[in-house]
Amino acid sequence: GREAVLVEMALKNARQNFVPTDAILALQNSLSISKATRIEAFDISHSTGEDVVGSNVVFVDGYPEKSSYRRLKLKETNDDYSNMYDLLAWRADRSISGTDSRPDPDLLIVDGGSGQLNAALKALSDLKWDVPVIALKKPNDIIITPTGNQTWPSNASHLHLIQRIRDEAHRFALTYHRHLRDDVTTTLDSISGIGPELRKRLFQNFGSIDGIRRASVVELCGIQGIGKQTAMKLKNQL
Repeated sequence: GREAVLVEMALKNARQNFVPTDAILALQNSLSISKATRIEAFDISHSTGEDVVGSNVVFVDGYPEKSSYRRLKLKETNDDYSNMYDLLAWRADRSISGTDSRPDPDLLIVDGGSGQLNAALKALSDLKWDVPVIALKKPNDIIITPTGNQTWPSNASHLHLIQRIRDEAHRFALTYHRHLRDDVTTTLDSISGIGPELRKRLFQNFGSIDGIRRASVVELCGIQGIGKQTAMKLKNQL
């Protein structure tokens, strides 16, 4: 009702107007870490395993450092744990190999529950990258750590901080996912002879845009409404 809306608005305003220094100190104390001035967060976005992307956002002293944001196109699989493992392994490998010029973070945040956290921990262990990591689980925003769960007050400044960082990772991942998805739709729509019905049949038969790309001309011609000429256009333009 109206009261719930007002409470949500108040919490949103609090997240936007928190004092970073206080939030960072409270975060360090709650997680028993020595430093939390540089925080990176990760999120996955996809449509049932298609156009899978990962985001990596960076906050320094409580504020976004957008020049340090990164994004990654991941293999197409409808497995959030595997995707999170791959994303964190990519970040860890870049740090250890020296191909990432960004400083190592003080804390990593993954969007999700214990499954995502365990996937992240395994990636860090496999790559031998020693950075603290936590997960933030919706809908109640429970903090999941390697040693157990924590529930912080809804008005806590350090909760607002990691919510803001998580929300930004989600926004950045979703924006990239939509960009890739729209590019695919635009590409298919630009091929003469491919309308909404044929596009639907293609995805039903081949599962994804990569599946369509891998299909042979003979396989494409097996779809009702697609002749050799249209199949050749698909092979040449996708």
